[in-house]
Amino acid sequence: MTSKVDTRLTADIKLLFPVNVGGQNYTALTMRRPKTADALAAGRAKRDEMERGIFLLARLCDVAPDVIEELDETDFFSLTEQLESFRGRPSEM
Repeated sequence: MTSKVDTRLTADIKLLFPVNVGGQNYTALTMRRPKTADALAAGRAKRDEMERGIFLLARLCDVAPDVIEELDETDFFSLTEQLESFRGRPSEM
């Protein structure tokens, strides 16, 4: 099965459940396309698969990992789906 690659440079993801972290409100996040360097950095920084995913999403959205950790799972899955769309793969979640 072939999936269409999302070729945009960035994607805006509206959060269904906004969060407040460090006094800043987040109602949406902008994710940029991943680079190989991002995957390498996540692999070096974290041992556990979930932590690597959080680190990678935070890096791509230019926010602290704490922001990703505070997201409702629905919004976390939306970010994951966008990442997989950038990669041209169907989401596994």
